[in-house]
Amino acid sequence: MTIRMSEHRVTIGRMRPALKPGLLAVWRNRDTVQFGIDPRRAVALTGMRGGAALLGLLDGSRDLAQTLAAAGEFGISVEAADRVITLLAAGGALHDFPVSAFRAMPHGLRTRLAPELATAALAHGDGDGGARILARRQGACIRVEGMSRVGLCVASLLAASGIGMVISTGPAPGAGACSRPIPLTGRRPGLVILADIYRRELPEALQRDNVPHLMAAASEAIGVVGPLVLPGGTACLRCLDLTRAERDPAWPLILAQLGGGGADPPACDTVLAAAVAAQAAAQALAFVDRPRSASAVINGTLELVLPDWRWRRRTWVPHDRCGCGRRSTL
Repeated sequence: MTIRMSEHRVTIGRMRPALKPGLLAVWRNRDTVQFGIDPRRAVALTGMRGGAALLGLLDGSRDLAQTLAAAGEFGISVEAADRVITLLAAGGALHDFPVSAFRAMPHGLRTRLAPELATAALAHGDGDGGARILARRQGACIRVEGMSRVGLCVASLLAASGIGMVISTGPAPGAGACSRPIPLTGRRPGLVILADIYRRELPEALQRDNVPHLMAAASEAIGVVGPLVLPGGTACLRCLDLTRAERDPAWPLILAQLGGGGADPPACDTVLAAAVAAQAAAQALAFVDRPRSASAVINGTLELVLPDWRWRRRTWVPHDRCGCGRRSTL
């Protein structure tokens, strides 16, 4: 993408202009600077000969007026500097430095979450440096049910991605089923990730309490992420069971035998567990960052069958005999 001086001006107000840290600046020639290497992200600006000094000022340490004044000290006119800043903002290479968000975080946390901010700003095209998405993550509570390889890994990924509270619960691998109640005391989770596929009472309790939940599990050298159940609006896990029973009359009998847990050891190696956990974390973050954006697992599952390592999507629809939508409104 090349931005030329004929582009429309955008309003940048009282921003603290900063080049997005996830984009490397390179010169295509003496007159053209490019931000980003991959053409799917890259933005190029022509007419920049002698403009390197201005680029060095775009680090978020100054507001717009201060930046323009500093550019003048390098012999760059206010009009030229303002035009460059406007075009960079229009092209998505510039953001408003999230100074308030940074001040609210300890230095160590800010350093650790810098890649999350840079990624959010680029992936979503936000002009606030990822501050709003970071705020959503810091304010979120996600509970991971099941201490399997997948469960432990997804909990770690979510915590590293900036989720403010990650709660890991459930039996350890090989512990079998547990009939304990499903407490939602304390802070109510905004999402529950079910990494234990054998405790079938869990989804029913979450559905009844109107808590969104996402399945994520791996066994028999197959990983499955989804569906993301939004109670009253999407297919629930009972819908999936009813659909399976129509295809396989023995499924209810098979399902009844899963209460004692799965195979020991499970056929879920390290790489498969990591892949499933990463996909589950990605879908959970999509749900937190922009609700409803995790469309791949709404009324669907993402499935990874070894050894080809290719994710495929399977569509599931609410079953007319389930009544899950009606139950959630009672």
